[in-house]
Amino acid sequence: MYQIIKPLLFKFDPEDIHHFVTAALKTVSKVWGLASLQKKAFQLDDPRLEREVFGLKFKNPVGLGAGFDKNASLVSELSNFGFGFIEIGTVTPLPQPGNDKPRMFRLPQDAALINRMGFNNQGVDVVAHRLRQLKRDGLIIGGNIGKNKNTPNEDAVSDYIKCFDALFDVVDYFVVNVSSPNTPGLRELQEKEPLKRILNTLQQRNSKNGISRPVLLKIAPDLSNDQLDDIIEIVQETKIAGLIATNTTISREGLRSDTALKGQTGGLSGKPLTERSTEVIRYLSEKSNKAFPIIGVGGIHSPADAKEKLEAGASLVQIYTGFIYEGPGLIKRINKALLK
Repeated sequence: MYQIIKPLLFKFDPEDIHHFVTAALKTVSKVWGLASLQKKAFQLDDPRLEREVFGLKFKNPVGLGAGFDKNASLVSELSNFGFGFIEIGTVTPLPQPGNDKPRMFRLPQDAALINRMGFNNQGVDVVAHRLRQLKRDGLIIGGNIGKNKNTPNEDAVSDYIKCFDALFDVVDYFVVNVSSPNTPGLRELQEKEPLKRILNTLQQRNSKNGISRPVLLKIAPDLSNDQLDDIIEIVQETKIAGLIATNTTISREGLRSDTALKGQTGGLSGKPLTERSTEVIRYLSEKSNKAFPIIGVGGIHSPADAKEKLEAGASLVQIYTGFIYEGPGLIKRINKALLK
């Protein structure tokens, strides 16, 4: 069904159609009986799919990556599609509009997206309030946190602290995002010393009434092996729970799309990232002797792509661009393949 309506959806601006579809999802969820039909169509419940990772129990290993539901306004509606977990954000302390439009571009020839959204979100207080009202029903929720665009890097740690404190009671795990290419200077925080400062500071605060939350680090696919070695060392030194590999890439190598699209600045996601993100996962897993869990994300458009990430060393996977190109049936197809 999705493949029939996708050509129509793809005729419109990507960001505009995102808002249209999400509004439609909200409407559908309010119509008696439709949410139940949606669950029957898309969810696959089987205890063999359950995973326990960094102390949390996941219904299945397929999650939604950050960026689709920046403001935690669709968690219930999206959970009906059968995700094992949903990551909201990236959230910043203060609301911000993000970069100027247009800021998202489809590359259909490459089954890819380029985005330069720029952490547009309603701010951590709004998101935290929304999550407090949510009926969880066992769903694992991750909070992806970042810094405001106008916060200088030397003060970045304070932004991460504000988000961490505000979301502590309403998310199950945290993701520190220092790898988006769309906030000026953000990737400089991936350097060893500033990164250790952020992670160590959060870890020192990571206990509230005897409870701690898993803290993960999301890394770019553009890091060299030497930089990945540093990341392994940082994970082990700061004792964070694990990594998410990978964010979007600034590389445009091998794209078939026209020059105008390839020339758009921003992070590239989708099929062109499949191989590189798997390489990063495999390198981290093997070099660290599987010392920590990895969530694999980047170019998962089929069950085979997901299985490849898991075989490379990922404990869980996330989809985003594949969800847009392949439709919500992808989650069930992946889980079915894993059961086989």
